[in-house]
This record gives sequence, structure tokens and C-alpha cells, in this order.
Amino acid sequence: MKNLGIKISLFLNYFVFAILLNSVGAVILQVQRNYEVTKSAASILEGFKDLPIAFASFFLASFLPKFGYKKSMLTGLLLVSVFCFLMPFADDFWYFKMLFFVIGVSFALIKVTTYATIGLVTENEKEHSSFMSSLEGFFMVGVLLGNVLFSLFIDDLNPKSTMWLNVYWVLGGLSVLAFLLMLTAKLDERKAVAENRSLKEDFSGMLKMIVLPLVLVFIASVFLFVLIEQSFQTWTPTFYEDILKVPASMSIQAGAVLAGAFAIGRFAAGFLLKKIYWFYLVVGCLIGCALMVLLSLPLSKGIEVTETVTWLNAPLVVYLFPLMGIFLAPIYPTINSVVLSALPKHMHSSMSGLIVVFSALGGTTGSIITGNVFEHFDGQTAFYMSLIPMGLMLVALWYFNRLQSSNDTQTTH
Repeated sequence: MKNLGIKISLFLNYFVFAILLNSVGAVILQVQRNYEVTKSAASILEGFKDLPIAFASFFLASFLPKFGYKKSMLTGLLLVSVFCFLMPFADDFWYFKMLFFVIGVSFALIKVTTYATIGLVTENEKEHSSFMSSLEGFFMVGVLLGNVLFSLFIDDLNPKSTMWLNVYWVLGGLSVLAFLLMLTAKLDERKAVAENRSLKEDFSGMLKMIVLPLVLVFIASVFLFVLIEQSFQTWTPTFYEDILKVPASMSIQAGAVLAGAFAIGRFAAGFLLKKIYWFYLVVGCLIGCALMVLLSLPLSKGIEVTETVTWLNAPLVVYLFPLMGIFLAPIYPTINSVVLSALPKHMHSSMSGLIVVFSALGGTTGSIITGNVFEHFDGQTAFYMSLIPMGLMLVALWYFNRLQSSNDTQTTH
């Protein structure tokens, strides 16, 4: 298969960062137990992860084609490898702030270059969309296995135990493996650099893209989606322990079930997009997710624990709640692929930078809002509020589809 080595490397990179990025939900739960950090204070970890992603993506996206996609990915993998090996010695909350800061900067390097590289290793729009859905699906497999991995290191009987920090030895090893595989992979980057364009021209070109109506509406859609997604992914473990009254290890496993639902949804989207117009699929998924929220949250009220809860005797809502991931999953890679496929390859890095910036801002906003509502009201109210951005996103997607269809018509004439 053409470009097999670099494709496998991209999958492994995404797998490693899926675990690291989405460990924030498990870490938020654990720092509350280990260091007596409040929910609102713990929610700041999302900002330490996402804001560096946003800033690094914004300022580096136009520079990365000239620096080199492969060099950028190697730099990101090296940084997280070093910090993972430091974390087993962490004894204070600030260590986790620094960890997620480094993860954020590194992921900015990885994601921008990965999105831009997809255009170099695929031949057409359908292959681009299919590969991106598969890659994002594999990302969710990493989230699933990462939650399971963290749960294996948690001592339910001793909330103050720091045994769970040993998981970072495993994550450090995975990061080194990804580094070595990327080091040996071959990637032809010649098409990524626009001829006769300076770095200043590339950066100004990215800024000019922001004001295009199509890009503005697309950015709004991305921001709203990640706001919804991260509010669920980050706070599901806390929701399960506080509201559904299940043990901490099982709460983190619930995050794995949610990630598994995301993986199923994204792999399925890779097949469905060959038969269904993207707009109909995405709108159907968004409506399905809203219905799942309205169906599952009423079942979470008034739960009483009379015995030790396991996956064999849990209430219905414990199984029902994560299924919304199936509906949420196809939205993000689909709209990203639609906008990237419409651009020339030398613009993919800049557009990827904008995607990552507003994804990061949406993730931070969603997590902080959910954390504060969770603390001052309750978990049900926090997740009911996700219906507001879902409604706004329906409107944004409708405008995005109209502008994209209009753009396609002008291109063909």
C-alpha cells in the first residue's frame, strides 16, 4: 500500500495523544481525591491543555510546512516522552498543570501536521474523508483503552493512593515507540510548501482566511462541537461517581465506554459517507445526540446505592448515557474533511491551524462551564445545558452547507 509507513505512524501518534489528552477526565477525578482540589479548580486543567494547543497552532501553523511536518511530529513526541517519565514523581497539583501544558503544545504540533499530511498521502476527496474518519475513529480507540489503562492503576479503597501515577511509565514507553516509528517513516513534503511565498505571506494568508464567510461559519461549527464533546468526555467520570454513585475505577471505565461509542460512530461514518451526503448524516447525528440526552438524564435522578455497583448490576442509565457518543462521533471529522478537501494542499496547514485553535478554545470553554455548573448546581443541569450549543450548531451547519454548496457551484462554472 502506498505511504503505508507514514500512515501507520500517524495512527500511532493519534493513539498516544488520544490517551494523553483525554486522560484529563481521569486526572480531574484523581486530583480531587489525592490533593483535595475543588471541581472548579480541577477544571482549569482543561485550560492548561487547550489554551497552549490554541496559541501554538495559531502561531506555528503557517511556519510548520517550512520547518517540516515530520520534524514537528518528532518534536511533539519527544516532549511528551520526557514529561511522562517525570510524572511518577509528581507530588503536587502544579505538576499536572505543567504536564497538560506540554501535552497541549505537543498536540498542536501533531494535529496540525497530521491534518496537513493527510492531503499528501491521499489521492482524492473520498479517500481523504475516509482516512480522516478512520484516523479519528482510531483516536477514540486510544481514548477507550486509555481510560481502561488508568482504571487499572486506581485503588478504589484508598483515595489518597498515588499508585495511579505509575501509568505514566507505560505512556512514556508508548511515546518513545511512536517517536522511533516516525523517525523511520518516509514522507514527501514538497507539495506542502507554496512556491515563492515568505513566512509572513503564509501567516497573513491564514489570517485572511478567517474572515471568509465559509470559514467563519465552519469555525463556529467546530467551536460548538468541541464545546459539547469535551463537556461530556471530561466530566463523564465525575458524573458517574457523584451522580450515578459508582466506584472511581468504574467511573473512569465509563469514559472508556463513551470513547468506544465514539470509535464505533467514526468507523461507521467512514462507510456511510460513501452513500449519504455529509450534511444529512451530520444533522441526523446531532438530533440523535439531543434525543439521547433527553432520554438518559431523567433516569439519573434519585439513584440510591444499596449494594456494591458493578457493570453487572448497574442502573439502565449507566449503560445508556455513553451511547450518545455514537451520534456525536461522525460530526467533527466529517466537517473538517469537507473544508480541507476544498482547499489546495499548501493551505492545509493554515486551515488545520484554525481548526485546532478553535477546537481547543471550544474544549476549554465547554469543560470550564460544565465544571462550574456541576459544582454550583448538579450534574444533570450541567449536561442538560449541552442542548443549547446543539441547537446553535444546527443553525451553523445549515449556513455552512449553503455556503459550501454555493462555493462548489462557483468552482465548477
